[in-house]
Amino acid sequence: MVRRVKPIPVTTIQKAMRGDEEALAVVLACYQGYIRSLATRTVVDEYGNEYLCVDEYMRLRLEAKLINSIMFGFKILPS
Repeated sequence: MVRRVKPIPVTTIQKAMRGDEEALAVVLACYQGYIRSLATRTVVDEYGNEYLCVDEYMRLRLEAKLINSIMFGFKILPS
């Protein structure tokens, strides 16, 4: 089942680009599931059992990259 995500309002993105912490938190919350899925890895224990777990280091790196891209890389094009 595909979960529909509400688009982030342009005003929230503009606030996030200016460094508003609450707006950045809204954008990060919107992408949280996607980031967690990208950072999920399979771990094998000493008995050969496989487990899925979130690589916290990778998750934090992806979040930092998203914040960096919002602050310095976003460009809002006129419609």
